[in-house]
Amino acid sequence: MALRFLVAVDVEGFSRRPAAEQARVQHVLERIMTQAAAAASLDRKRWYRQPRGDGELAILPAGIDGLSLVADYPRRVAAALDAVNRAQAGSRLRVRMAIHHGAVTPGFFFGPVGSGPIVISRLIDAPILRRQLSQQDHLDIALIVSATVYQEVIQTRLGDLRPEAFRRIIVRTKDVSYVGYLCDDCNLERRQPEPPPPRQPLSA
Repeated sequence: MALRFLVAVDVEGFSRRPAAEQARVQHVLERIMTQAAAAASLDRKRWYRQPRGDGELAILPAGIDGLSLVADYPRRVAAALDAVNRAQAGSRLRVRMAIHHGAVTPGFFFGPVGSGPIVISRLIDAPILRRQLSQQDHLDIALIVSATVYQEVIQTRLGDLRPEAFRRIIVRTKDVSYVGYLCDDCNLERRQPEPPPPRQPLSA
């Protein structure tokens, strides 16, 4: 049994896309997450990753910089999503992300077990997280963190993290309650287009 950081990512509306579009989205998302991790000084090649078709659940190795993961990685993913969505026509690529720090132990057949994978699975599937993304069109990413991450990382205020930007919520599933903190104002918005430069007056 060990304590590890976990990250889950799911694509909004993945099942409604045709198969060819699903394959393209998987390719683009993989590139985005790899580039974002590298930009946050994280090495995704060292992560244990469980593909989910519309995303992944990743368990990070020991020694990970939790501040880089929590403060930098979501922002890098948001920036990469913004760039991709501005460059392509059609439906936008938008994701839900959950981050947790909890207990994990190797399983015999179907991957790691423990409270860590269970908690993050409940958070990424939280109805309130889905609603935030569907109701706030300016977002390309909706972020939720566990109570452990909020207490251990967010409350340090390092990396420009602001505890007041997160709202405490309760996710109740199968008669069990899980505490999470939903990001309401974490600078993950799509960047507004820059205004055009002022027109120069014609010379006489």
